[in-house]
Amino acid sequence: MKDEYDFSNAEQGKFYIPAEDIQLPIYLDKDVIRYLNKKCLTKQESLQILVNDLLRKNIEIAKRVAL
Repeated sequence: MKDEYDFSNAEQGKFYIPAEDIQLPIYLDKDVIRYLNKKCLTKQESLQILVNDLLRKNIEIAKRVAL
């Protein structure tokens, strides 16, 4: 058995991902998913685009209210 590891061919930062690039899964309640899926069918857009648009609008409203 070896007592040491050989890092002579190692590549520093090979698997590094900046924190801002990490995609986190978001779990929605079933009733919310049902509602959003219905909206997607009428607007002919993806769920991801719809959710991002709704969140951006909410952020803008929150910014205006905070002022």
